[in-house]
Amino acid sequence: MAHLRVDFYSDVLEQATSMTVLLPQHTRTRIGAPARAGDTDPPVLYLLHGLTDDATAWTRYSSIERYAEERGLAVVMPQVHRSMYADEVHGAPFWTFLSTELPAVVDSFFRVSRRREDTFVAGLSMGGYGALRWALRQPQRFAAAASLSGVLDVAARQHGPSVSATDPLMRRVFGDQDIAGSDDDLLAVLDRADPAALPQLWLCCGTEDVLYPDNVRFRDACAARGVALTVDFEAGDHVWSYWDAKIRDVLAWLPL
Repeated sequence: MAHLRVDFYSDVLEQATSMTVLLPQHTRTRIGAPARAGDTDPPVLYLLHGLTDDATAWTRYSSIERYAEERGLAVVMPQVHRSMYADEVHGAPFWTFLSTELPAVVDSFFRVSRRREDTFVAGLSMGGYGALRWALRQPQRFAAAASLSGVLDVAARQHGPSVSATDPLMRRVFGDQDIAGSDDDLLAVLDRADPAALPQLWLCCGTEDVLYPDNVRFRDACAARGVALTVDFEAGDHVWSYWDAKIRDVLAWLPL
């Protein structure tokens, strides 16, 4: 497996940025790792970080490199800071960067599959919101999408009891607009989506996690709209030991 830090210029952001990339390597013999052969372009997972993390978090705090190598999967981990994967009202257009520019950059730099059936997205916490936001708004791009402990009801958080802690972030990203009903509201986007056109969806959250109610609301919204969803709720909190275990379940679930 090749492990790359890629520093590159973003025309959309008008600044340099970074991503971490894992690429399967064709090998004949290697102790402790599977041998890989073949010339096909590997499937690719876009794996998104959380609010306080960066493009290195998944490789530093989980064993994603080892898990991906077992499955011959390329992994792209972009950096979007505290943007909520949105075009910030008082900041940079990170949604446009993620959804338009990043895949084109990846395709130009690396040999990975461009087929929908080989393309996936997942993320934790803020990244869970970003992954489902991307999959629901561009369903033609992905075969499957997964959220781990995602912030899935940002509209409720905009006016909820915890708003005092998140208000500066919400104002910077979303401004004074009402999130409810907008394209930033996952439940509203879900309501407008064609269930038959959506990728496979997977959801997990620990029952001790502060974001568990968000995830329950998203599960119930999918059920009400006839959207197929694989759900994994069990004991767990908002911690890397939980995500390291669950990303293995995600990779096992992906239609590779």
